Amino acid sequence: MTSFFEALLTHQTDVADVRTALTTGEPGFVLIDSRSRASWDQAHIAGALHLPTADIPTRAATLLDPAVPVVTYCWGPGCNGATRSALALSRAGYQVKEMIGGIEYWIREGFPVRTSDGDVAVPPDPRVAPVGRRWALAALGAVPVAPDAARPAPTLAVTGLQLTAPSPDACGC
Repeated sequence: MTSFFEALLTHQTDVADVRTALTTGEPGFVLIDSRSRASWDQAHIAGALHLPTADIPTRAATLLDPAVPVVTYCWGPGCNGATRSALALSRAGYQVKEMIGGIEYWIREGFPVRTSDGDVAVPPDPRVAPVGRRWALAALGAVPVAPDAARPAPTLAVTGLQLTAPSPDACGC
């Protein structure tokens, strides 16, 4: 049974590990966004290379070094575009991992994305990322059981990024 989990870790990585690797400046892989041009233009991970799955057969050899591993991502858990992209790259001879969670969980963990307005980020979602206890409780709608007049009630202000996934036929994954 351990071989199943070893296989998962051989072929998958998560957004936190990718973020950590990217912040070193020498991640040891190329990050591939396999989504459509419209999705890429809406927001993408800084440092990623845009290579939609459909373009892999014609563009991968000119964009990628076969000696450098690649990590693919798409929208998120509800989209298997990164899996299809990883399969196409693997069949072409590349060493590939899929970033589970996709850009959705990248954003939900509070990591920045690049947009036409520059790099933006939203506060981490307390359901998927460690955050300050007070912020997490406020985000979940919790209120103090015994209100303390000296302490203001928790509030949550989230502004900024709203991504909408295109229809499945327009996704491009």
